[in-house]
Amino acid sequence: MSKYSVIGKRVHRVDGPEKVTGSAKYTFDIVLHNMLYGKILRSPYPHARIVNIDTSQAERLIGVKAVVTGKDTLGRKQSTWRRFPELCDEEILCRTKVRYIGDPVAAVAAIDEDTAEEALDLIEVEYELLPAVFDPMEAIKEEAPQIHEGVELNINVTRHIEWGDVDEAFKQCDYIREDHFKCSSQAHVCMETHCAVASFGYDSKLTIWTSTQSSYYIQALVADMLGLREGDVRVIKPHTGGGFGSKFELDSAQFCASLLSMKLCQPVKIVLSREEEFTATKRRTPMYYSVKLGAKKDGTMLAKEVRVITEGGAYTGMGATALYLTGFFSSFPYKYPNYRYDGYRAYTNTAPASAMRGFGAPQSTFVGESQIDMLAEDLGIDPIEIRRKNGMTPDYEVPGQAHIQSCGLHQCLDKIDEHIKERGELPPNRGIGVSAYGFMSGGIFNWFDTPYAFSAAIVRINIDGKVDLFTGACDIGQGSDTTLSMICAEELGVHLDDIRIHAADTGICPADLGAWGSRETLMNGNAVKMAAADAKRQLLEFAAAKLGANIVYDMDIKDQWVHMVDRPERGLSYFDIVKDTIRGRDGETIIGRGHYTPHRKGMISPAYSFGVQAAEVEVDTETGKYKLINVTTAHESGTVINPVGIEGQLEGAVMMAGGYGFCEDQPMDEGKILNPSIADYKLIRSLDMPETKILEVDTYEPEGPFGAKEAGEGLTNPTAGAIGNAVYKAVGVRINDLPITPEKVLKALKEKKQQAE
Repeated sequence: MSKYSVIGKRVHRVDGPEKVTGSAKYTFDIVLHNMLYGKILRSPYPHARIVNIDTSQAERLIGVKAVVTGKDTLGRKQSTWRRFPELCDEEILCRTKVRYIGDPVAAVAAIDEDTAEEALDLIEVEYELLPAVFDPMEAIKEEAPQIHEGVELNINVTRHIEWGDVDEAFKQCDYIREDHFKCSSQAHVCMETHCAVASFGYDSKLTIWTSTQSSYYIQALVADMLGLREGDVRVIKPHTGGGFGSKFELDSAQFCASLLSMKLCQPVKIVLSREEEFTATKRRTPMYYSVKLGAKKDGTMLAKEVRVITEGGAYTGMGATALYLTGFFSSFPYKYPNYRYDGYRAYTNTAPASAMRGFGAPQSTFVGESQIDMLAEDLGIDPIEIRRKNGMTPDYEVPGQAHIQSCGLHQCLDKIDEHIKERGELPPNRGIGVSAYGFMSGGIFNWFDTPYAFSAAIVRINIDGKVDLFTGACDIGQGSDTTLSMICAEELGVHLDDIRIHAADTGICPADLGAWGSRETLMNGNAVKMAAADAKRQLLEFAAAKLGANIVYDMDIKDQWVHMVDRPERGLSYFDIVKDTIRGRDGETIIGRGHYTPHRKGMISPAYSFGVQAAEVEVDTETGKYKLINVTTAHESGTVINPVGIEGQLEGAVMMAGGYGFCEDQPMDEGKILNPSIADYKLIRSLDMPETKILEVDTYEPEGPFGAKEAGEGLTNPTAGAIGNAVYKAVGVRINDLPITPEKVLKALKEKKQQAE
């Protein structure tokens, strides 16, 4: 019998039929009896004091049922950083002051969207304009206007990481580089915009259907902001059209729909427009890097020093985490014996910058992988070889930060080296750039201050042998419903179609922190595996007695066959054992429970995945325009649960990360985003997509379910760096400012030509 019956098989997503037939219900599709439609009035100014809000004309408009402002709230400030109240700085409906163009000041509920939109025009807001600051370098100056009272120099958060003796190590270096980089913003551009349907009943219970990455977070945050008990708030996540980090914080649609529904005891639906999505939701954090790197002549890196200032925008969001993680991942995936990082997050009068797929690692990887290529060239060392010499290995300890258990980085380097050699000699103006990376499988830090386990699951076996799996995990397109169902089926010894998953409904599912930091496969997967093992143990207790086994551990279930481990031919049908167990327990339902919280003091994550990517580009030297020809990634994610899922994650990551490196940006004028539409925002298009290939490397992660770990965000990290290195290999110009646009390439080519003359 093979090792696994379900794990490692190429299976279609469990939600696939609903999605491909168009029958899948999203929040946008939900219509409730007597439902109203909401719209939100937003500030047209980047920084202003609210003198007065007159809603009387809007309230008199026929069809308008309610108007709310900050005065209708409890005046509380929120953030997912509940453990640190000083970082809870966002009211959602502003009472006294607005801090960016798009800050919400009022919300309306009406019989239809057109009426609600008309009502917004009738709300009169008197503002007192205040000085504003948009650049983080300007925001931290003494003379800059103060965005949040009491925050000196507008420095929202600082982070420091250090080990070894950095100053002494630099004295021992044969060669030192100092470089500066700028990483731009990026919009999430989810297919489904932020939206919510809230229904508050006469029983004082609130139910919210919403597009979210964490039902539990929204339940807790809404309850706190509205003065309700958590148990009086139920959050249900229907199918979700993308998240990428933008949807695990409490947003204006969720809060305003809930507030309006509480006022009216009627359901209220709010769907943000595409323009609101661009201008009034959080975005990837722009970062400014100064990096110093020192090495010996043979390429052994001795010391690295990183200083980062980020454009935080108007509120903290998850920017504090991004600030820390970009410093942490600036040390990846190499063995730096001496390392120092100082990060500063500056408030600015711009849209808040927060979490986005990779969570600070795409920026640090672009910077680090660009600089290591520069170092390799300066020292006359092959880019693959310098990475081999310094790359992390299994059981490596990052001092005070991480313990790397499984690590296939060197195998990935070997595969990419072989791939590059197979491509042979390239035509003129073509180049292949390499970028290595590592990423976490969920964070250990509990900044949300949850009393619950990080992940939990319940498995219920019915009389017919069918299994109901209850989990708080959120499938936002990454395929966690399928992955968790496969883990449950494998552990329980049944088929995938025996599992029915119920996910992300706080009314029936245990708490889970949600889909961020690539945590669901490892963390919720462990909880699901434990719950399935608990249920299986109950079955085997009856089976052991029936078959005369000495102990339960002599028994197993595989392919719906309950058998003795050393005599697999001797056994019973799983379905028969289920019936016997339930009858033998006086009809008691078989329920298994599992929960998982990692406990490793001083560590960031229980596990890390690694990989190496090679991007091939062709540059037109007359225009600076370049084309992505091929992106090949050697990746190790422990035991592969579903190969189809990993392939999908790779292709999606190449598109998202390729856009970040290639063309996506959010230019602003005095805090106003200039391209707030899909027509103007330069997304990478299908015609721009290169040929993609994944080279899977087998490893086994002791901390993961069946040896698995992340395979989602890590794949997003290397592409911008690989593109930058490829452009340099192709035409000899280095761009340190993302995105690497044709205009920047052409300008660099002209400067290079002038210097040569």
